[in-house]
Amino acid sequence: MSEPTPAASVPPPGTTPPVVEPAPGAPPTARLVTSPVPVSGAQVVLERGGYRAEIAGVGATLRTLTFEGRDLVVPFAADEVRPGFRGALLAPWPNRVTDGRYERDGVEHQLPLNEVERGHALHGLAHWADWTIDQAQAARASASFVLVPSDGYPWRLALAVVYELTDDGLITTVTARNAGTGVAPYGTAPHPYLVAGEGRVDDWSFTLPAASYLEVTDDRLVPVGTRPVGDRDGFDFRDGHAIGDLFVDHAFTDLAFTAVDGVDGAGGPAQEARVTATVTARDGHGVTMSWGAELPWVQVHTADRPEPENDRVGLAVEPMTCPPDAFNSGDDLVLLAPGEAHSASWTIAAL
Repeated sequence: MSEPTPAASVPPPGTTPPVVEPAPGAPPTARLVTSPVPVSGAQVVLERGGYRAEIAGVGATLRTLTFEGRDLVVPFAADEVRPGFRGALLAPWPNRVTDGRYERDGVEHQLPLNEVERGHALHGLAHWADWTIDQAQAARASASFVLVPSDGYPWRLALAVVYELTDDGLITTVTARNAGTGVAPYGTAPHPYLVAGEGRVDDWSFTLPAASYLEVTDDRLVPVGTRPVGDRDGFDFRDGHAIGDLFVDHAFTDLAFTAVDGVDGAGGPAQEARVTATVTARDGHGVTMSWGAELPWVQVHTADRPEPENDRVGLAVEPMTCPPDAFNSGDDLVLLAPGEAHSASWTIAAL
């Protein structure tokens, strides 16, 4: 079980703060498109330095992220139904709940099965929700959504996300607060497909300081147990190597977090533990993704798809608060008591 972490403020359920206009001399507001509403929801465009990000309201999705015109994630069009989970936020669990079934406090719960071919509940309940854009400034936007109790997940969560462009990339912070009764099981992750540059996944190299991976069954990807990365050919990315035609759809853990300079809650200097994954193209350009110790797992997927236009076009790197099927195993599962909140943050930057 993971302890809840200090959280940013979350709007009370049922409230919708207005879009905040900047004070005189402050940066201008972001471009906010709400009418007519695009297929992927209200749109926010953020810009700072060479970075540009576009956020879609459905799933609070990172729809595009570029640096000096170069894609850092696989994009999709505003008037397109989002392909799968591309860029979406995942909550209140990442990855799979096996058979969509789990037990809490002696009560068995059955979730909807949205991965029909494998018979699992995949990636939570928030990715198709129409999140409310609460604030939109030139380089910073926030959105929120209240997850109401349901048969499969009978807890009320107030979810909020902040996207902020800095000189060091796009920082995303997602916060969940238990706005109801009972202790709520919870997990979260993002789902970007990182793009290093020209070509596809086969043409890039990947570095990830992870010592273990989660073995799963070949047919249904049901967790079996953790193994050293050296036990499987190509899975030791600690020194970085070309991906080639390697297939990966596995969670990695035992990450080598290192202390880096950060800020505390009062804005003062502090040390924080971070880990960084890097995807690099042959010309040396690439993209990095870094995150803190509140995300001790990361799912990596080479995006193998039957559609040629989607096959291996980006590398999914999904820092997670807990492993697949944590609702059953309890491993690193966050348990939120009424009123408690949990925050997780990650950064995507150009290399």
